[in-house]
Amino acid sequence: MKRLAFTLLALPALAALPACRADETVGGYGGAEQIWILEEINGEAFEADANLHFPEPGKIAGQAPCNRYFGAMTAPYPWFEAKNIASTRMACPALDAEVKFLKSLAEMSLSEVSGGTLLLSNDAGSTMVFKAE
Repeated sequence: MKRLAFTLLALPALAALPACRADETVGGYGGAEQIWILEEINGEAFEADANLHFPEPGKIAGQAPCNRYFGAMTAPYPWFEAKNIASTRMACPALDAEVKFLKSLAEMSLSEVSGGTLLLSNDAGSTMVFKAE
């Protein structure tokens, strides 16, 4: 009977363990501590304002040139996979830049955090360079 009582008391503690697990995404490897400002896409300066951040494990969010966006980011570091990206729907003169930014973000598959730089890339050779704010 004592063994059963111990097992029943331990179950709530065991159920909480997955919530204590470390963030295995780029956010958990230095990315979550910053707001990242987009500097360039594919070697060309990005003239509009856009940023990203990792507000909590498994999430990505930020400000595109016109709208706020958010989505899921669950790939383990160094992989990068922004999923289910959604945004507000306000019009502005920089909509073309916004489309380019969000499309590029969705195509990235690798991440690297080095000091104040976040580099996103993919197997096709595309890159996005962000600097810490």
